[in-house]
Amino acid sequence: MAKRRGNPNWGKPEPIGPVVPTVTSFEQVVKEYKLTPDQYVRSTRLREWARRNRNSKYIPEALLEAWGFEIESTL
Repeated sequence: MAKRRGNPNWGKPEPIGPVVPTVTSFEQVVKEYKLTPDQYVRSTRLREWARRNRNSKYIPEALLEAWGFEIESTL
């Protein structure tokens, strides 16, 4: 009998496991600073963190616009 070649699982869907939620850097910082969503815009610490990380970390666009930050697009 000839040896079967190729991947026997080709074309079969990958088994889907439980979806594990990830926490963004922004969410970690907000939790560390103990801020509520209505305090985001007024927080000088969060604004400074966002200024340093605006091109490398996720920061909600509405906040960036509220602070008047420009974003460097890599696309």
